[in-house]
Amino acid sequence: MRMDVSETGFESNIEISLVEAGYMKRELTSEARQKFKDHALDVEELFAFLEDTQSKRMRTLEKIYGAEYKQKVLNRILDQLKKRGLLECVRKGIKDRGVKLDLAYNKPPTTMNRSLYEKYKKNRFAVSRQVYYSNDNQNSLDMVLFLNGLPLVVMELKNPLTGQTVEHAKKQFRKDRNSKETLFKSNSRAIVYLAVDPDEVFMTTELKGNATYFLPFNRGNNGGKGNPVGYDTYRTSYLWESVLTPDSLLDLVYRFVFVKRDDIVDSNGDVIAERQMLIFPRYHQLDVVRKIEKDVEEKSVGTNYLVQHSAGSGKTNSISWLAHRLAKLHDEENEAVFRSVIVITDRRVLDKQLQDAVYQLEHKSGMVERIDKDSSQLADAINSETRIIITTLQKFPFIMEKVTDLERKKYAVIIDEAHSSQGGKASAALTNILSDKTLEDAYEEDRLAEESLEDTEEKIIETILKSGKQDNVSFFAFTATPKPKTLEKFGAMGADGKPRAFHQYTMRQAIEEGFIHNVLENYTAYKTFYKIAKDVDEDPVVSKKQATKKLAQYVSLHPHNIAQKTEIIVEHYRNFTQHKIGGRAKAMVVTASRLHAVRYKLAFDKYIKAQGYTDLQTIVAFSGTVNDGEVPYTEPEMNGFSEKELPKKFHSDDYKVLLVAEKYQTGFDEPLLHTMYVDKPLSGIKAVQTLSRLNRTCPGKDDTFILDFVNDPEEIQASFQPYYEATILSETTDPNLLYDLQAEIDPYQVYTEEEVAAVNELEVVTGLKKSTKAQIELNAWIDKGVERYKKLSEEEQETFKSTATKFIRTYGFVLQIVTFIDVDLHKLHIYLTYLLRKLPRKGTDKDMYLADNVALQYYRNQKVFEGSIELEKTGGEEIDPQKHGAGGATEDEKVQLSSILDKINERFGTDFSETDFLSREQVKEDMMASEDIMRKAQNNTLDNFKFSFEKSFMDFVIDRISSNEKFFMKILEDEEFKTIIMEDMMNEIFSEVNS
Repeated sequence: MRMDVSETGFESNIEISLVEAGYMKRELTSEARQKFKDHALDVEELFAFLEDTQSKRMRTLEKIYGAEYKQKVLNRILDQLKKRGLLECVRKGIKDRGVKLDLAYNKPPTTMNRSLYEKYKKNRFAVSRQVYYSNDNQNSLDMVLFLNGLPLVVMELKNPLTGQTVEHAKKQFRKDRNSKETLFKSNSRAIVYLAVDPDEVFMTTELKGNATYFLPFNRGNNGGKGNPVGYDTYRTSYLWESVLTPDSLLDLVYRFVFVKRDDIVDSNGDVIAERQMLIFPRYHQLDVVRKIEKDVEEKSVGTNYLVQHSAGSGKTNSISWLAHRLAKLHDEENEAVFRSVIVITDRRVLDKQLQDAVYQLEHKSGMVERIDKDSSQLADAINSETRIIITTLQKFPFIMEKVTDLERKKYAVIIDEAHSSQGGKASAALTNILSDKTLEDAYEEDRLAEESLEDTEEKIIETILKSGKQDNVSFFAFTATPKPKTLEKFGAMGADGKPRAFHQYTMRQAIEEGFIHNVLENYTAYKTFYKIAKDVDEDPVVSKKQATKKLAQYVSLHPHNIAQKTEIIVEHYRNFTQHKIGGRAKAMVVTASRLHAVRYKLAFDKYIKAQGYTDLQTIVAFSGTVNDGEVPYTEPEMNGFSEKELPKKFHSDDYKVLLVAEKYQTGFDEPLLHTMYVDKPLSGIKAVQTLSRLNRTCPGKDDTFILDFVNDPEEIQASFQPYYEATILSETTDPNLLYDLQAEIDPYQVYTEEEVAAVNELEVVTGLKKSTKAQIELNAWIDKGVERYKKLSEEEQETFKSTATKFIRTYGFVLQIVTFIDVDLHKLHIYLTYLLRKLPRKGTDKDMYLADNVALQYYRNQKVFEGSIELEKTGGEEIDPQKHGAGGATEDEKVQLSSILDKINERFGTDFSETDFLSREQVKEDMMASEDIMRKAQNNTLDNFKFSFEKSFMDFVIDRISSNEKFFMKILEDEEFKTIIMEDMMNEIFSEVNS
């Protein structure tokens, strides 16, 4: 490419490249220019295309309209473009007096239809520079790309070497392009407006003056924003060398761009209008869909794909486009590659959006079916080869029970949020149902050394073959936070032998591009300081582990704790959050349990009423019924409306704060959500998913805020770091771990070979679900092992149960990632699965009640961190696979309740130096600087002053705690030490003030 440092040179180089790709260089002058100003069409090119491809139809219209037929046809086209929009007119054509006119021809999937292929070849692609578009001014556009006279792409080009960048191009679109003009109305003409310089590209589909919102259209650069260095070319050359080439542009028009329709609701959640928006793919969306399609074309069926795209990056649209393309994919013999595309998701928004998008792209209904009834509907959809099936994973086990004659064909399975969909019975059922493997395949592939097998063994081997990777099924898994198991099952093996995602759009890139907010940028952490005292004369012996947990729960549910935090949250929301996003900002309170959510809701309503606030209403979200003492609570009863109404109600202006217990912590997209108050321990993927609810952008949302009462900022940083850039698995699972686990279990002699064989005979051959007698026999065989287990020591029981559980989980996972045929291991897996269900359970912490034995003596929330939690740019993080080795049980020691309280209250050592006591002087100076303390010291007797002094003393101690935590914690924890320090300081202050 010829290089030129001027803006004109930049334009020329792009034009040259497009002409080489198949565009015609077109200059709009005289009459053509005026008609473009009048109609926002290249009328001359439009009619040249119609005459060249549909001359007979044009002659019919000429006979109908006479000499004025061109103007009549043009008027009809203009009318239809205005009423139906550009996209529909291009895809479906228009009708005029019974005559259909096609405005373009998509590239046919094969060359078998010669007539259609020839018409496609007659599409007229043109590139025009310095296009004057208005009768009201002399403004011109740097570059416009036409398809058959339709101006599909408008570009403003800038060159930093002349002092202007892509930001100037965006400003030009906002300031100088009137959105009321036909050319700039959404879906009236152009499908995208591009701001371009040699380094970056930004796009929008809707010009709205200063409110115009541009999205980045960059490839990414080493995990961050921007584009990589282009050798001998521009960084942005991919735009005109790949994205805007003729075939690619047709593909975008016919198979990507669609109109998204959103409901506009009033304060009651009622739909009052509909908003339409043209959706053009982001670069990472376009890239992943096309790369997957190309890879499937090359490798056919049987490969797994993992897509690691950041939360909030538009996975719903990516899944919609991919599902449609896979459903339409054909091989060289023009046969469909996949009989059905099955989308596994729990999100109903994907259902509606996918149906709407596919209908627009396909021009017909019935291609997408949502399974919202029973499992028979799912079986029927698969049997009838419905092109795209949307369902939940949980329906597949029931198909196995009801349907046994599903015809095995080739399937694509798209998994939304893969981290929650790769394990367990439901996942195994899905693979088993769709698999086409048989026992004969094992013999043909030389996987079996034995020639003669028993019925039980044959059926077990068939089950093993139908687990894991299948030659007739391709999996396409989407997630922002891949677990080790997710990487190992769906990831692509890198050159280093480590699994990683097939395609990535990192959290770092999304944040740097401004596509999502950095939720860790404004983070405030509070620490709760409290002291618990034993409130009974007895000192009962209790389980240390259970009691410690119960004491922490006692504090977290204590009315004083919830009331204190409620006040902090409400006042922070009113003083800080409420004014954000033009007064529409919302907040979420993440609670530790359903009971916490209920009590928070009651506390919020009580506090808001007591303060007389009328502009703050709350909603609570939890599942089922929660009993607080004798009082039952449900979500609908507490809110006053049904669960289904909650998202719309919360989006309305009436409700500001959402209190949640598990619900809405994942998969909940509310762009107005600005602040999160966290009163629940979070770590790992759960922390990333929960806090990422805030990251969605919307007009007027400039930042986010998190106030955390529980978690350490360093732990939050450690949770986010693995998912900030590329996530790679450090090593893969060794199937031989199973033999190590078996060697740990066998010596306990809980079961015999005879019992294992008998249970497998009942499960695999007889069929437990079909035989009541078989179920009776199963219990008899399992009970033998249960009785032996009961004779083990308590420590042996815990170790056996823990190791057996790990064996089951590890075997189930190994079965999914490798074809691993060991009948004996499979038999043991089946037996242990049943045995563990019948083993007696130890008393849990629910059996212990300590609330009457303890009292909350001191309580205070103190801010300990405020600022940004920084994530490191490492180029990618390795995560370790989940460990599958055996683990012994740890003995739960029994201790006196007073001993546990001492450990909770005494967190630091007691060896103080003289310098530690300088901290005492700091507190004294703080109190001397307090006008309130000074006034009370002056106006009261020592005895009266003592009362107010003691109430204030601990607050001043807490305020200084970060300067010498060791010393001040001693004051909090040692009553005698606190009394000595406090009384001595009180006397000094009183004496100095009144001397």
